[in-house]
Amino acid sequence: MTSSDLTVKALIADPYAGYAALRAAAPVHRVVGPDGLPVWLVTRYADVRQALADPRLSLDKAHAAPGNYRGFRLPPALDANLLTMDPPDHTRIRRLVTKAFTPGRTAALRGPIERVAEQLLDAMAPLGRADLLAAYAAPLPITVICDLLGVPEDDRHDFRAWTDALITPDPERPQDAKAAVGAMLAFFTGLIGRKRTAPGDDLLSDLIAVRDAEDRLSEDELTSLAFLILFAGYENTVHLIANAVLALLTHPEQLAALRAEPALVEGAFDEFARFDGPAPLSIRRFPREDVTIGGVTVPAGETLLLAIASANRDPDQFADPDRLDLRRRESGHLSLGHGIHYCLGAPLARMETEIALGALLRRFPDLALDVPVEQLRHRPALRARGLLELPVRY
Repeated sequence: MTSSDLTVKALIADPYAGYAALRAAAPVHRVVGPDGLPVWLVTRYADVRQALADPRLSLDKAHAAPGNYRGFRLPPALDANLLTMDPPDHTRIRRLVTKAFTPGRTAALRGPIERVAEQLLDAMAPLGRADLLAAYAAPLPITVICDLLGVPEDDRHDFRAWTDALITPDPERPQDAKAAVGAMLAFFTGLIGRKRTAPGDDLLSDLIAVRDAEDRLSEDELTSLAFLILFAGYENTVHLIANAVLALLTHPEQLAALRAEPALVEGAFDEFARFDGPAPLSIRRFPREDVTIGGVTVPAGETLLLAIASANRDPDQFADPDRLDLRRRESGHLSLGHGIHYCLGAPLARMETEIALGALLRRFPDLALDVPVEQLRHRPALRARGLLELPVRY
């Protein structure tokens, strides 16, 4: 690491101060990754944005040199997804998903999202206090993504436990992550089998039915795609909502502005995603050849991580970047990616977050933290930014 006193633990504990120090010191750093293996970390906005769209940087683990960090260790039936592929396979699968994941399908979810939000708030209302993460921010996206995929209510397992086991594995219980992977694989294999027998009006049934000559999905690709849609659509949106609520409750002037002008929520999504997004780091990449970034040469096959959280707070791109400003005019945050890997689910995440925040603030005008902000704890993960709980009163 070029800044030897800045450890992974320090970045987890206080990421934005840590990334600011790294940005100031150099554009690219050699660091110890989440699993103790060396990685290259890119911290400045211009470099991160360019690297996100650089075709020389592969997502395919086949381009990784031995002994490098490779990310999640998943079986092939869950690993053949858009986050591990390059063109032409990535192009083929993204085209097939786009055919099924249409703007019309997303728009049709607005009414159900609004109904679920109100039902969850109805259940919270008599209590006067709650863990907003468990009572609202988590169940809303899981209901939406299960409706989108066509997961029957009786089959909606504890996805939060599964995703937590992958994102923040307990080093003393490595079997938990393995069990979560096995449970998810069994779940999706069974669900796809049932959908083949009895298809419905849902995204998963449409993906099963997609046939495009030689471009059809393989079985592993189909299973992996279902896993990715649920994992990314649930995991990221949960923490987008919770992080946005925390940002508002710790910035009373912005909360007051939003209460005075509720329509601001329609443009606030991008500022919340920039200010404290749920994915501080990009998916790891492997250079196909030696690549020079910010004057630093990264050898072919080594692991490269792009610090999205750092880029989103880069003062060369955003004025006063550590300030939450719902009227901010600068655009271009990288929380949803850039280039061919830009998030397919971005319109749905935007709509869910806007509806969730609008309904919450309308129903509970006196919403406040129920503990001092210093007592809040984030998950001990470098690659994910999310609270363990968010106690509120109202």
